Amino acid sequence: MSESARKASAAPSGDANRWRALVFIALAQLMVVLDATIVNIALPSAQTDLGISDGNRQWVITAYALAFGGLLLFGGRIADLWGRRRAFLIGLIGFGAASALGGVATTGATMFGARALQGAFGAVLAPAALSLLAVMFTDARERARAFGIYGAISGGGGAVGLILGGFLTEYLDWRWTFFVNIPFALVAAAGTWLVIREPEGGRNRSPLDIPGVLLSALGLVTLVYGFTRAESDGWSDSATIGLFIASAVLLLAFVVTESRVKAPLLPLRVITERNRGGVYLSLGLAIIAMFGMFLFLTYYLQIVKGYTPVKTGFAFLPLIAGMIAGSTQIGARLMTRIAPRLLMGPGFLTAAAGMLLLTQLETDSSYTGLLLPAQLLLGLGIGTAFMPAMSLATYGVQARDAGVASAMVNTSQQVGGAIGTALLNTIAASATTAYVKDHIQAATTKPQQQLVQLEAMVQGYANAIWFAVGILIAAATLALTLVNVGRSATDSTTNDDTEHQMPVITHS
Repeated sequence: MSESARKASAAPSGDANRWRALVFIALAQLMVVLDATIVNIALPSAQTDLGISDGNRQWVITAYALAFGGLLLFGGRIADLWGRRRAFLIGLIGFGAASALGGVATTGATMFGARALQGAFGAVLAPAALSLLAVMFTDARERARAFGIYGAISGGGGAVGLILGGFLTEYLDWRWTFFVNIPFALVAAAGTWLVIREPEGGRNRSPLDIPGVLLSALGLVTLVYGFTRAESDGWSDSATIGLFIASAVLLLAFVVTESRVKAPLLPLRVITERNRGGVYLSLGLAIIAMFGMFLFLTYYLQIVKGYTPVKTGFAFLPLIAGMIAGSTQIGARLMTRIAPRLLMGPGFLTAAAGMLLLTQLETDSSYTGLLLPAQLLLGLGIGTAFMPAMSLATYGVQARDAGVASAMVNTSQQVGGAIGTALLNTIAASATTAYVKDHIQAATTKPQQQLVQLEAMVQGYANAIWFAVGILIAAATLALTLVNVGRSATDSTTNDDTEHQMPVITHS
């Protein structure tokens, strides 16, 4: 064999432009992830300008969550059917257009519609982005680096949204929290058109499973809305209970349908493989804990500590730094050397240790003494765990299933976010009410009563964060128990060109 041929055979496989493609895929993912939090900072200003009532303001958030969570499986299937590059472009252009509509909205109804459209196009964009990475990066070490970057962005994008949202709201106008997505979308779309070339083959051209689409969308929308109702109306509310029962029936019907149809929307082989199932469950649990923490820390910093929106955003920087370090310096470097469960399990436990520190929150807690080390531990742990989790979520699937497997990652995170916000906020509210009831009688002056209210709020956060600690420990347990893929699997770069399969998982 000649020297040039030997070098060529030793070169990493994959598209020649894959690293440039990663830039635009990462940019699109950042846009989708930060949009989940950037609007939260701007919501009070937007509510005032558009005359949205207190009862309806939740729909600015809920409309996005319902569309995104309900249509993710459909979006993943569209990516497999139409091609990931085409679905990615459609998602980018649609998301940018919906953002423009939100930015020029003059009524609450227009705003709600724009947010729903953002969620719908995001449901096409997010799984297409992850599945493009899955089919473009086939070399184990390159795959580890690429998913490390992607994992850091997925984990830290929410905190970036808080910083950016604070700047735009405080120094420009709330409308710029929507307009900022337009250059993101245009640059990513132009780069995709010029750089990304999807590998040949691997599409799933089977007819679209319409019953599966309807049942999954209705089931997930009902589930997400049920948790949203639980947060506002309580868990014992008859409508809330009815929504949970309806979602269970719809999702059970969906599973039965998928086991019987010839071309299912979600082939059950995608979720019944123990490693991928373990990833979806552990990621969903981790997101429950993380979304609650974001919510509580944001309110703690702004209401209790009196931080401005910009200062609040910057206060989350240690979390972002920890996530980036965990993903790119720990997870990516060790993934090809040790079994993924030995990164995921300790990663979630490290995050639990950071969350445990936050249970010590008090009204006068020191940022440098408590919040800074807690965020660093949280970031390092989540970044380390997310990196192999993101890679394993699509590892071993046939290329024709890459889109729907990617959608399951986003679905577990979206549903986890809805559960986390409702569940932990309800726990915090109950503890806050109980604290006020026990201590308000002793407060005889207005300043004392205000102090009791703040102390009650912090007590509620601390109580809920204890539950978040337990949830992260459960995520670690699931990862260590279910994820049994060995290190040798991540070293494999075998790719069956005839079947267009991703490298197959081998078990330890």
